[in-house]
Amino acid sequence: MKTLGFFLLLCMAFSFPGIAQTPSSHSIYAELGGAGLAYSFNYDFRFDKEDLQSWGMRIGAGGWARNDTYNKEALLTLPVQINKLWGKGPHYFELGAGGTFLYYRDRNIWQDDVFIRRNFHFILDSGRTPAVMGTLNMGYRKIPVDGGVTFRVNLTPIFNHNGFWPLFAGVGVGYAF
Repeated sequence: MKTLGFFLLLCMAFSFPGIAQTPSSHSIYAELGGAGLAYSFNYDFRFDKEDLQSWGMRIGAGGWARNDTYNKEALLTLPVQINKLWGKGPHYFELGAGGTFLYYRDRNIWQDDVFIRRNFHFILDSGRTPAVMGTLNMGYRKIPVDGGVTFRVNLTPIFNHNGFWPLFAGVGVGYAF
C-alpha cells in the first residue's frame, strides 16, 4: 500500500505543466534513517522556486507496526525540517534543523494478568508519547539540473529531554522536479 502511494505521488509529479522551465525546486524521496528515525517518505521544496540555494522545507511521514503473539505495537513519525542548500548543480551541501513528532502505541500487552504500557525508546528514551524528537541535518544532496533521480546522505544528530545522540545518519533516494 505504501508503494502504491509513492507511485501515485510520482505520477502526480509528472503531471505538472512547465516543470522543465524552472530549476528542480521540489523533490519526493524515501529515506532510511534520518529525521524520520526508522524510515520515511518525504516532500522537500524551496521557498524561492528560482533559486535552489534558498531556504526550503521538508515534511514527511514514516513508522512501522508489529503484530505478533507478544508484541502488538505501532510507531508513527512525522519529520519536519527547515533546510538550506549551498553549491552548484548537481552537487549541494545541505544544513537543516527541525523536529520529528512521534506517536508510539502498545496494544493489549499483558504480562502476568497486568496491562503493561512501555515508554518508546529509539536510541534516546522518549518517554510517553506523543512526543517530539529534535533533529539536525548536515550532508550531501545531488539534484540533477533538469530534474530526475536525486540522492542524499546526511548526518542527522537527534536530541530530546533525555540527551543528545550525534552519530545518527540517513540516506535517501527520490525524484526531483
